[in-house]
Amino acid sequence: MKVLVIGAAGQLGHDLLKVFSPDHEVIGADIAGAGAAHAVDITDPEAVDSLIVDINPDLVINSAAFTNVDGCEAQKNICHEVNADGAGNIARACAGIEAAEAGEVGRVPAVMIHISTDYVFDGSKRQPYNEHDQVAPLGAYGITKYDGEEQVRKALPNRHLIVRTAWLFGDHGANFVKTMLRLGRERDQLSVVNDQTGSPTYALHLAQALKQLAENRLGDPGVYHLTNSGHCTWYEFASEIFRLAAVDVGLSRTSTEEFNAPAPRPAYSVLAQTRAPESAMTPWAEGLRWCRRHPGELTSGS
Repeated sequence: MKVLVIGAAGQLGHDLLKVFSPDHEVIGADIAGAGAAHAVDITDPEAVDSLIVDINPDLVINSAAFTNVDGCEAQKNICHEVNADGAGNIARACAGIEAAEAGEVGRVPAVMIHISTDYVFDGSKRQPYNEHDQVAPLGAYGITKYDGEEQVRKALPNRHLIVRTAWLFGDHGANFVKTMLRLGRERDQLSVVNDQTGSPTYALHLAQALKQLAENRLGDPGVYHLTNSGHCTWYEFASEIFRLAAVDVGLSRTSTEEFNAPAPRPAYSVLAQTRAPESAMTPWAEGLRWCRRHPGELTSGS
């Protein structure tokens, strides 16, 4: 299978290349200057279509996104261009819509796996959300990610897998684990929100689950939830990070209201996985321990 990973230089994209490459032909693409083999701006539909025509993949995985939740509130137009229209551009290119309009024939549509988020929910349910629950995003990030889902569904009604995940951390790029360890080295005291609950997810484990999904479920379109199992608050997550890394820092609980972040966030966004049992993932704490055993990531900067 020929697999195109868009967002290949990112946290998840890097692991997708590593996980898929032993068994499949894998090509990476990202924004110019990010270091991927191919440069593409997903907000440019012609550039996306040209890339997919040139590579002619069987599967396209879109892990590109504007993921700065607070930044999305300040830059809503850019957030929408990337998370919503960018996803739509990829889906339309996979479907060969522009090619069909231009009179081209014989192009086989690619299947698309689109990575989405737990932030499409508002957190009011207070028990794990399944794949069929009604969405109600609170902020620009969740709103645009759900709009992206809708554009993918419309363009590729029978050739899409939308995968929602949550609280991603890993070996590459900025994430909560690295931020906590940097702040733990810089400060004696830290306050972390204790009234938001979710499922931290290790990027490498997610990449492995996505590979299983690609090998088993491409003919079964729709929404899938994939996270490490179990749940915790950000405070509990930080506590385990510092315990495993043997970092001595004074850690206290704070509330979402007291923290006063620019973007609203769901108080509870745990995802229930009711589909693809073969892709079930280990508990989040095991994901963190696995990450800890790999040299360089928990002790590296950023």
